[in-house]
Order: sequence, then structure tokens, then C-alpha cells
Amino acid sequence: MPAVKTEERHDKAKGLDLMDPALALRVLAAGQQAAAKAVDAAIEPIACAAALAASILSAGGRLAYAGAGSSGLMAMADALELPGTYGISQQQIIILLAGGAASLGDLAGGYEDDTELARTDVREAGIAVGDCLISVSASGWTPYALAAAEEARKRGAKVIAMANNPDAPLFERADVSILLRTPPEVISGSTRMGAGTAQKIAFNMFSTLVGIHLGHVLDGHMVNLRADNIKLNARAIRIVSDITGVSAGEAERLIGAASGSVKLAILLAFGAEDLPAAEAALANADQNLRRAIAIVTA
Repeated sequence: MPAVKTEERHDKAKGLDLMDPALALRVLAAGQQAAAKAVDAAIEPIACAAALAASILSAGGRLAYAGAGSSGLMAMADALELPGTYGISQQQIIILLAGGAASLGDLAGGYEDDTELARTDVREAGIAVGDCLISVSASGWTPYALAAAEEARKRGAKVIAMANNPDAPLFERADVSILLRTPPEVISGSTRMGAGTAQKIAFNMFSTLVGIHLGHVLDGHMVNLRADNIKLNARAIRIVSDITGVSAGEAERLIGAASGSVKLAILLAFGAEDLPAAEAALANADQNLRRAIAIVTA
């Protein structure tokens, strides 16, 4: 692998181990903040990636996340949040972390070099035409990430690539490329830091825009959340109450009448005749709540 930006030494890191702890932390914080700004230059490709992923999901396809090491953990964190936050079926989300469950106990580096493991993971997941894989690697050279993207593309899936170095080979295998051009790490090569911060921000933006495209966000509310605990049930009540203006007690009643669906509860509050009418409006609006509200209030 040739020299890459993520392996260079940070110009403020000299003597880091001799600094006053507070000063060292300021240098570390500044490194994270500088890395976060790299996302600004990636707005357009992130938007394209979200549109692509949303089109795949709305057509019934699956969204797979692939990566190794720290980058793989960033990808996994985003993937795990999608069902609960936006109600996307767990069957539509695939996580390919190099080494699988074993990596969660020991994030050993050897898995990231195993190209056959990546190809096997993609094949066993059945990723093919109609699916989309997003592969992430800070360097853009990680063998597991490269092989996963290559195998997915070979099998007809769409591929999104995310990396922190320009001219990354990972981009050559992608339909959409997201370059997060982060500066050198304060701890040279420790891409769980600045590069990981930028990846986390980019993933947050990507998956949130996917949720918006799918009609699962209304005025900043996650209206398709899966309310499966006390906290989220209370959030669901607040969402229904805030959007419709009904009391918390009425919101809770409507959510119960809608079998836990926030969207359907909102449509009932806005005047849908009954649950079947609310369901029909939502179906006619392709699950987009704003359009469904327009239908029931017309």
C-alpha cells in the first residue's frame, strides 16, 4: 500500500507525550474537530448515496454495510440503528463486519486482510441484483472492504464506497464514492479518531437522509420508530401529541388503537375515519406521512 494521508504524522503531535494533559486534550479535540469539517466537502456524494439506498429499500431490496476494524464498527453502529429509528425491516439490513462476532470481543487486524472471507460473507448473505452495499475503509485499501465491494458489484448489487484518502482503490469499485478527506491523525494512523469521527458523522447524515426519502421523518420527528421500550413509547406519545396537538393521554390511546404505529395514530388524529382508512392513505402515499396527512385532510 502506498503512502496515504491517514498514516502521516500530525504537525501538532510532536512532544504530545510531554504536554500538560489539558494541552494534550486540546490538541486531540482540535484534531477531531478538523476531521469533522471534512464532511462538508462530501455533501453531494452523501446525498447521492442516500437517494440510491432509499430507492433500493423502497423497492424491497436490502442495504448491506461492510467494513473491518474501526471503520467496520462505524458501519455496524449505523446499520443497527436503522430498524429502531426508522422502522426499516431487520431483514433489509445486512452487517458484514470482518471476523463477525469474534471481532466484537477482539478487534484483531488479521480479518481485514482476508479477501476470501469478504467474498464468502457477501455470497452467504445473498447480496445480488436489487441490493446495495456500502463498503467503508479509512485508507481505502483494506482488502476485506475492497473484496466485499468487488464481489457485491460482480453479483449485480449497487455499491457505495466511503474512504478517507483520495484515489482510494475502493472508489474504483463503486457507483457512488464518498471521500472524507480528513487530516493526519494526532496519533499517527489511529483512524478510530479523526477518520472515524468523520465516518460516524457521514453515516449519521446518510441514514437520516435515507429515512427522510422513505417518508419516515416529519418536521424532525422519527415517525416510523419502533417503540419497543419505555423510553421509546414515551417518545412516540410525545411525537403524536406534538404533531397533532392532542393530549398525551389521547396520543397514547391512538397509538394503542393503531397497534403501536405512530404514523397511523397521527392519521387517526387528523381525521382518518378508521384504521383501514388510515392504512389506505399511508399506502397511497407510499408510506410518506406528510402526503398521507394531505389525503385524510383533503
